[in-house]
Amino acid sequence: MQKIDSTSCRSVLWWMVFTGIAVNYMLRVNLNIVIVSIVKPPEKPAIESECRDSWINSTLVHRNSTKPEKYYEFTWNEYQQGLAVGAYYWIHWLSEIPGGILARKYGTKIVFGMGNLLAALLGLLLPIAMSFNLSSLIIIRALQGLVAGVSYPSTHEMCARWIPQNERSKFVSAYMGGGIGIALTYPMSGYIIDYFGWKGVFYVTSFLGVVWFIFWHYLVFDTPAQHPRISKDEKTYIIENIGNSISQENHENNSTVPWIKILTSMPVWISILSNWSCVWGYYTLMAQAPAYFKFIHGWNIEEAGLLSGLPHLLTMLFSWLFAILSDWLLKTEKMTLTNVRKLATIACTGGPGLMILGLSFSGCEPTLAFFFMMTGIAFAGAVTSGPLSNLVDLSPNYASVLLGICGLIVDAAGFLSPILVGLLTFENQSVGQWRIIFIISAVNMAIGCIIYGFFGSAVRQPWNDYHKAKSNKNDDIDSSDE
Repeated sequence: MQKIDSTSCRSVLWWMVFTGIAVNYMLRVNLNIVIVSIVKPPEKPAIESECRDSWINSTLVHRNSTKPEKYYEFTWNEYQQGLAVGAYYWIHWLSEIPGGILARKYGTKIVFGMGNLLAALLGLLLPIAMSFNLSSLIIIRALQGLVAGVSYPSTHEMCARWIPQNERSKFVSAYMGGGIGIALTYPMSGYIIDYFGWKGVFYVTSFLGVVWFIFWHYLVFDTPAQHPRISKDEKTYIIENIGNSISQENHENNSTVPWIKILTSMPVWISILSNWSCVWGYYTLMAQAPAYFKFIHGWNIEEAGLLSGLPHLLTMLFSWLFAILSDWLLKTEKMTLTNVRKLATIACTGGPGLMILGLSFSGCEPTLAFFFMMTGIAFAGAVTSGPLSNLVDLSPNYASVLLGICGLIVDAAGFLSPILVGLLTFENQSVGQWRIIFIISAVNMAIGCIIYGFFGSAVRQPWNDYHKAKSNKNDDIDSSDE
């Protein structure tokens, strides 16, 4: 086995995917923190009636917790805010499957790169849209979600072409770059708002997206064979270890995708269900944590930003450590591939599910709420070694298509979660309502954990070689005609 050093092409690829997804999520969540700071809160915040005696209320809420009336430029209610945040996901799902198909045809370099670049350019229009009306904001956010939707599923195409199976968990941990993007965006946005105004948040995150695209264009290539600077040893190692799991001919000829076999595959749907379970809980905390800690525990915008972003640093750390464990278990043959994926799925759904359940009953105890939130989001990092890697295991040839289908389904979580929160907290920002929100998330995660634990599989599916079987069938027909 070849050791990966910091200058290997796989290492550079990891960093570029990591930072690319970080930028993608920065552009996705920047509105979440902005909207908390510029929208007028309820006349009587929940913290005054339910958590007035809490530690956070006595130490933090009195520092910059109230701002002059003129600071609040918008008066959207909770439901309208939910529409603005959720609009990103309204048509985001439409580009998920096309993203996987386009990556097979044109390569991840173009698809991922252009998806992020266009989302960044649209981000520059958000301040203008918000100055007009809510409808304009919703339209731009929806378009931003649409173009960014092609990026994520395209990554699996590159993973299948570059990364051997026993390194896959570690590489897919780069997908947790989104967590780092969130962790940086929340506190960064808080300070930008205080010193430069809320519009600066959109300009800075879009600028970072453009800079990333420049590096991506010059450093990343779709296959080892195309890379002009890869060493001979690394190229040989990759080709030998990937073997025949992925067919170059299949991609070059744009062979037919076996849609019926994929859509009727039980292992695929079980993997998608486990992804859904993890993503629902993750999105609930990712998108709604600032509002929860502001209205329930009384934290001002900077503290809400920092403490809502900090757990995502632990998500990345946990993802990385669990990936090292998973790859070690495979290399030493301590566990089968399927059992490694089950272990990771239990960690990323069962662990957070218990933590979110604890959060739902933490009431006005900010220390407990902070602990449960931080621990729950951290455990979710194991998704990279579980359900996400599992899709490549099932079919390297069609991995980007599988991730596109998965993204289409689980994006509904990003769409429904903010709307559900808006409906449940509309004119009722209370501990009881947030408890319902968190219990719904915990139940979602428990279902995915149990089903994958019993029925999940990482065995490569027969239809991964669908193009070969079809080709052989055609050859047999041609032979019989002679």
